[in-house]
Amino acid sequence: MSSGGMPVPLARSTRGRLARAITTVLAITLGATAPTAPAHAAPVAGGGLAADAASTADPIAYPKAGRLVGAGVTGFLTTSGTSISTFQRYSDSAGQTYDGAVYLRSTPTTDFLVFRGGSKITQRNLATNGSLEVPVGSLTGDARWAGAAADAVFTTVVTEAGTVLRKHVDEAPTVTVTGLPADATSVMVTPATPAHAKVTFTQNGLGKWGLLDLATGVLTLGAPGIGAQAVSATHTAWSVDAATDLRVFVADRATGEVHEAPVPPVPSPGHPQVGLVGDWVLYGQKGGMDFAQPSVHHAITAYNVTTKATVKVLDHAYEFTSAPDGSLYARGGLVGRGEGMYRFAATGGDTLKAELVATTGEPTEVVATDSTVPPVVLDLDQAKGFTFKWTLSREVSNPKLTVRHVRTGKTHTMTAAPSSTPTFAWVDNNWYEDVPNGDHTWELTGSPVNGIGPDVTAGGTFTVVRKAQPHDFNDNGSPDLLSRDSAGRLWRTDLFYRPIDERRGINEASARTYLGSGWGVYDSIEAAGDLGGTPVGDLLARDRSGVLWLYQGKGTGNFAARVQVGGGWQVYDKITSGSDLTDDGRVDALATDRSGVLWLYTGTGNATKPFLPREKIGTGWGMHNDITAVGNIAGGTAGDLVARDKDGVLWLYLGKGDGSFAPRTKIGGGWNAFRPLIAAGDADGDGRPDLMGLGTPYQLSKLYKSTGDWKVPFRTGEVMYLEQVNANLSDLVF
Repeated sequence: MSSGGMPVPLARSTRGRLARAITTVLAITLGATAPTAPAHAAPVAGGGLAADAASTADPIAYPKAGRLVGAGVTGFLTTSGTSISTFQRYSDSAGQTYDGAVYLRSTPTTDFLVFRGGSKITQRNLATNGSLEVPVGSLTGDARWAGAAADAVFTTVVTEAGTVLRKHVDEAPTVTVTGLPADATSVMVTPATPAHAKVTFTQNGLGKWGLLDLATGVLTLGAPGIGAQAVSATHTAWSVDAATDLRVFVADRATGEVHEAPVPPVPSPGHPQVGLVGDWVLYGQKGGMDFAQPSVHHAITAYNVTTKATVKVLDHAYEFTSAPDGSLYARGGLVGRGEGMYRFAATGGDTLKAELVATTGEPTEVVATDSTVPPVVLDLDQAKGFTFKWTLSREVSNPKLTVRHVRTGKTHTMTAAPSSTPTFAWVDNNWYEDVPNGDHTWELTGSPVNGIGPDVTAGGTFTVVRKAQPHDFNDNGSPDLLSRDSAGRLWRTDLFYRPIDERRGINEASARTYLGSGWGVYDSIEAAGDLGGTPVGDLLARDRSGVLWLYQGKGTGNFAARVQVGGGWQVYDKITSGSDLTDDGRVDALATDRSGVLWLYTGTGNATKPFLPREKIGTGWGMHNDITAVGNIAGGTAGDLVARDKDGVLWLYLGKGDGSFAPRTKIGGGWNAFRPLIAAGDADGDGRPDLMGLGTPYQLSKLYKSTGDWKVPFRTGEVMYLEQVNANLSDLVF
């Protein structure tokens, strides 16, 4: 880079890669006449805009942070936030960078770069590389920079007669502009049409303007009350911006007739811009992509003053700049086409041609550029949930994640503050019902904070799995309690573990669910774990004639029709199931007869014949009034057993893995404060099975979480909040 105008070449971009980054066809149905577009320009077809079929080359590269400050015959000029200017050729994207103030000015055939220095203005002809130098200074009587247009540089000099505007052209004598008031101040000259420059100045404290004929050097002042924010060969256009709305006007230069564009009355944040292409005026808020107001005029609209046609041409634009062929260039974006530099040219009739000339490779709509989403199978025995994370191309308001369980329709919705990196911690064992096993869908949605483009959406599927729990009947990973009332009706109460606050521990998740009637025919009902090969808990029920029935769990919280699986079970006074005692991966059952003999029924995994013939594995068990197969609570090789004797002492029998047990170990006393002892499975989500004790009258129900240590297998009991279950202590609970 060089402040003296010495260029630094830019590396050429890979145009094929850019073509893949953005759709290269755009168009608009509108109207007027224009020269042929640069051969590289990519047409945009559809939506009312006409495309140029001859323009088939890829868009060239556009600097992502570059502000568009000029469009010429052979290339365009951008500037960065650090005042580095870049001129790039349309033909191949090759360019040069310059330090300091640089301006692109053009005639219909030639481009010029103008470098503004402290002591001189340098104009470089890009076709011949010839240069013009105009001295300037800051002392009284020195020439001052006033601007540039076409092939001319302009300066002002204050003389005794007043302010003089002078025109400097290479290899031509300096020309004094006529028509400028002698008391004009703050004079500035900018391009207007190929034949005219726009001159703005202040007179008596009022802003004024006029058009300068570049061939004759004569300035014609503009009519009072008619603005000149944009000028074409046939029209001038300007905007009036108020806090309540934006108004856009177009004046015919020949007749002075003024038209007002049909701008909807939407609150305006300021910074409107207008541009002219033939009979078309383009207007909208400048820099809308950076706003956080969705209901303003971000979109760039084109209005034809002759046909009265109106069409949206861009979703937003940072700036407009006119080209010497009468076309208009805009740095902006269009949903589905992307960010970059677009060229608009009138073609006559009812069409306005729109072409994507250069691309930044960025989308205009919000897109996800990176994400962290669940694996195809999410094992909630290994993790308590999943943290969804996204990186979006820009900020969205109201980002929302919705996770839905396909079978039940259970939906969990989470929202977050406006962000471009929304994160959602979707967890199990929270304040709500636990997460069901099975297939889930997820969807992310978010609205662009500025309203540009559609909502961003992303979605997918995953499957939640866990090991089967003996007391999980609705397949959500948390234990359920079943109760039978005096009328023989069966109820299910879903539980969940609340990890914080004063109700820490087991709570009822919701109102209990009615499952059916007629269960009074059974004198024993046991939660049996997965006996039949499904991934949810089953039931064993014995009728009063000693017939044993299996009710397979369906995973919905209810059970399939019963199947007879045995007879003669009236000899047993205690039955327990739900634990793998033989270390073969299948659930087994135990029963004690009235003589105190303990029998093992090895599980088969077959719902129609769930057990092998019984095996005698011990005697003397008549001293116990409750036995419970609790699973592997003590870190051994297989499932364990706890037994309560008639004095309320609880004993641990460590499973050996062959269906037998090690000698008993005393756990503690006082356990006669509980009605049944229930193998809860993993109630708190720590990976180890736990034990529930349901309180007798005036005694609290408690959860005993296992430690994995056979010497001290349970932690101190935690209160269980079972208002529904404990409402009627005469119910059978299992």
